[in-house]
Amino acid sequence: MSNQVLLYIMGAVVVVFILVIMIYLSLRKKMQKSDYRKIRQLQQGTKTNTHSTEILYQKLYITYVKIPFIKRYIFKLRRRLEIIDVDDEYATRRDSAKILTRALVILIPLIGITLALTANNVLLRGILLIFEIFMIDTLIDGSVDKMDNNILKEQLDFFSEIRHAYHEYNMVEEAIYQTSQDDEKSISRQGEKIYEILISDDPEMELEKYYDIAPNAFLKEFAGVSYLTKEFGDRKVDGASLYLKNVNNISQEMQLEILKRDKLNYVFQSLAVISIVPILFLEPLKNWAVSNFTFTESWYCGKPGMVVQILILILTFVSYILVRKLKDNGSTNMNTRNTENPWQAKVYKKPIAKQIVNLFMPKEGTKEHRKIKQKLKDAASPLKMEWLYVNRITLFIVTAIASIILFGYLHNLAVNWIYTEPTTDYDIIGEMSDKDKAAAMEVTEADNEILDKFKGKMDTKDSDIQKVIEKKDFYKQEYDDMQVPTERIMEKLKVINSEYLQWFEILLAFVFALIAYMAPMGLLLFQIKMRQLEMEDEVMQFQTIILMLMRIERVNVEIILEWLERYSNIFKAPISKCVNNYEAGAWEALEQMKEDVSYQQFIRIVESLQAAVEKIPIRDAFDELDSERDYYQERRKESNERLIKRKAAIGKAIGFAPMVCLFVGYLIVPLVLIGLTSMTSAFSSMSQMN
Repeated sequence: MSNQVLLYIMGAVVVVFILVIMIYLSLRKKMQKSDYRKIRQLQQGTKTNTHSTEILYQKLYITYVKIPFIKRYIFKLRRRLEIIDVDDEYATRRDSAKILTRALVILIPLIGITLALTANNVLLRGILLIFEIFMIDTLIDGSVDKMDNNILKEQLDFFSEIRHAYHEYNMVEEAIYQTSQDDEKSISRQGEKIYEILISDDPEMELEKYYDIAPNAFLKEFAGVSYLTKEFGDRKVDGASLYLKNVNNISQEMQLEILKRDKLNYVFQSLAVISIVPILFLEPLKNWAVSNFTFTESWYCGKPGMVVQILILILTFVSYILVRKLKDNGSTNMNTRNTENPWQAKVYKKPIAKQIVNLFMPKEGTKEHRKIKQKLKDAASPLKMEWLYVNRITLFIVTAIASIILFGYLHNLAVNWIYTEPTTDYDIIGEMSDKDKAAAMEVTEADNEILDKFKGKMDTKDSDIQKVIEKKDFYKQEYDDMQVPTERIMEKLKVINSEYLQWFEILLAFVFALIAYMAPMGLLLFQIKMRQLEMEDEVMQFQTIILMLMRIERVNVEIILEWLERYSNIFKAPISKCVNNYEAGAWEALEQMKEDVSYQQFIRIVESLQAAVEKIPIRDAFDELDSERDYYQERRKESNERLIKRKAAIGKAIGFAPMVCLFVGYLIVPLVLIGLTSMTSAFSSMSQMN
């Protein structure tokens, strides 16, 4: 087996080497095409030591967009990187190609290893290959998240330089312009964009557009505060600039967010890998157990072992998805997926598919429709109602078909094992010698001839088999008592004749399909629970926003609500409803928002807003935010610590579940149970002999 694995690995290495040569020759040939000439013109006058590397990434980008499967991922990357590399096509292409190339460099060897390790298990190989292709999404998300975290860290230095520039020029737009001259930093492009907005003819409209594409909420806050200061002017509060105090408040929020993300990354950096690793050990553990305890071969190579393998694969897949959802740091660029025309929308446009989906989807205006729509909002899901039901119906159909195919495969596996299992009348601890294995296979081949004669004949009796055995020279030489091979062959025949698709398996396939149909709803509930853990963090962010706005002249309750709506995530739906109803009656709209939410800390903010509508000025309604600023900062840190601990505890339980099931359910339990069964059988045989 080891030589065979070595050959597969060598073959995989040769294939990868040939692919690299072919890609190199293809790129070299395409260098003369017009696309590459345009890139060279684009790079004229560029002075950089990495010029050749960046040109290579530009070439790779053009190559990737021409490959059908990879094209999907390169465009997904573009949509997210366009936000970070705002208005910079060259940087967007370079970063997209760089991230995808790194993902492929990891994926291709992993596929080679999988092909080598699963040479004798076609089902496991297929599932692993699909799973590894799915992993590209994770690698891409992780790379873009890293860039998003880097730009967040650059913002701290950027805001620090803004303070110095503002002291020098005393003009918001001029300070931003001077600080944005460092072209090497990603944050500089964001600064230039904000500067262009502030000096535009209609800065308010341009600012609204920027809110939709800003990489994170802190840049939105900075852009909004800069605009308000430019429009209404700066003022002194406690002897200091209000604008600089607001910038300082944003910086403090960013520091807390950076610490939170760093801790989450530290906690989850290995959990995703730990949740995946067990599936790579399925075959090695199986080979080790069979080679050292031959009596377990029938379990591992038969239906029970395959069923446990499939359960571990499903558990690994679910754990991997949940760990990814749990780690999500909530960065705004996570919501930049293409939601305009995904595959669900294309399916729903088909008349037949639309009729089927509409049969399952609750009618608009019903209680069930409102309930599911609310869940989609609470989970911040990009899915529409019809897309959700396309997912559910697709999972139902695919799971039902896959389950029936799987049951058929398990029946064939059981029959094939009967025909290929070395036949012995005793259990062996350790690996069989070549001589013993050859002798056992002779018995198996002799049994197979008789099994072929009686296969499918349900009324076969022991006497029928014994008559055939007595005519065979092989059995006359090997056995004195023909009853022993007769009983053995009869047992094999019963297994073969019983291995066909049965009614309860169809029922099980339907049950599995129903579970798959409910899975998207379960995932929505999981996302809602995870978002509820972050309620306190969002309310504290609201407090910071109000603290920045309440001392700016001409700011009223409606403007505060618009800002809260812009930066809200968990409470977005009730705030949006309040903003829409505000003109019809401010007090009534705020009262309705109080009824729509149940989180007490948010209700207190609403009550203060109600007081500011009719009774007292905004600064008086929220005066405790300023006087107890240090307390709220410490409370925010404590809240983040609790959130990280909760997520870590849940993540560890989910991430280690496949590993525990692998060693307990696939190794320890089978060895113990099969060993005890074998010992019981051996003792029974010995007692009968005595």
